[in-house]
Amino acid sequence: MKNILVLCTGNSCRSQIAEGYLKHFVQGRAKVYSAGVETHGVNPKAIKVMALDEIDISANTSNHVNEYVNVPFDYVITVCDNAQERCPYFPTKAQRFHHNFPDPAKATGSDDEIMLEFSRVREMIKTYCREFIEKHVQEA
Repeated sequence: MKNILVLCTGNSCRSQIAEGYLKHFVQGRAKVYSAGVETHGVNPKAIKVMALDEIDISANTSNHVNEYVNVPFDYVITVCDNAQERCPYFPTKAQRFHHNFPDPAKATGSDDEIMLEFSRVREMIKTYCREFIEKHVQEA
């Protein structure tokens, strides 16, 4: 079984959303983890925006990348430039992928405008995750 790590700065929004979608699309054909080069806690708006798409990430935790140093990852996906620059070396044959998604936690404006940005970024991550699984994780 393949091991996939999604890495971002704080393991708060983008990597949590990606973890939720990767698990959804992979349907048990791989183990999916998410972590940050720091830990900021799971953003409540990330939980809310995923619930709007019927994916529950409310039990997710914010984890530091060092917690997974002994996991033999096949794929490491960085979802922000900061994480890509600070991503540690994993002593595996992990293939690295990178896509710099906007940080919805930096959105400003009314609650509705902020949630609109979370929804916009969620859809970008959803598309990326669906295509990643289709391309890299074979049928069981």
